[in-house]
Amino acid sequence: MAGQQDLKLLQPHDYEELYRDGKTQPGEIGASLDMIPWNIKEPQPVVRELEQAGEITGRVLDAGCGLGDNALFFAQRGYQVTGIDVSPSVIEKNRNKARDRGLKAEFVVADATTMEGVEGPFDTVVDSALMHCLYEEAQRAYVSAVHRICAPGGRLHLLCFSDRLPAEIPAYRNSEAYLRETFSEGWTIHRLERRGYATTFTKEKVRSLLEKSGSTMDLSTLDIDDEGRLLLPSWQLTAERI
Repeated sequence: MAGQQDLKLLQPHDYEELYRDGKTQPGEIGASLDMIPWNIKEPQPVVRELEQAGEITGRVLDAGCGLGDNALFFAQRGYQVTGIDVSPSVIEKNRNKARDRGLKAEFVVADATTMEGVEGPFDTVVDSALMHCLYEEAQRAYVSAVHRICAPGGRLHLLCFSDRLPAEIPAYRNSEAYLRETFSEGWTIHRLERRGYATTFTKEKVRSLLEKSGSTMDLSTLDIDDEGRLLLPSWQLTAERI
């Protein structure tokens, strides 16, 4: 985590602008809904794998649910699921999606670092690319909040960017040592392995964006999936709440 103090991350108001208006206001970090890497319009493959392996059980919390693809997937599979996000606009969109699809899912506006207004306990908490969007102090508050709302014996499934992420991407890079230390109290780690986070980007799309902006990035070390989507280096962690 050292050396990342000056990293510029999207803030809650940025996410609200993004989901409400389709883009953030011009500034140090610009983003648009059609260009954000997590908008793959389906469940994250690792999340689908977990469900197929029987690792999603009981009441489920999707922390930082974003556009709701993972939470709605769980609802479709018959789970009792709650999705939370800091953006009121995206929560309203997700409620409408659930209603239109005839799915039973709860969506709540909440700050994941406090979980205020979130009614636990949950047997399974899924974090698909939330934690690395937070600064270190907020990450630690978030892990404590997840511990509070997770049932004893419940499990957190976390997918977060790793220390192998290209430096040009604005997100916290988490090392194995940092994750083991962060989850050393109150948790038992059952899985910590390197995975890829599927994005909306192809290598060709990224090259085009880099050319337009005059930037550079070494793409040779990044993998792609069977659909040609760029996979960003990540950790998959499963931890049991003690």
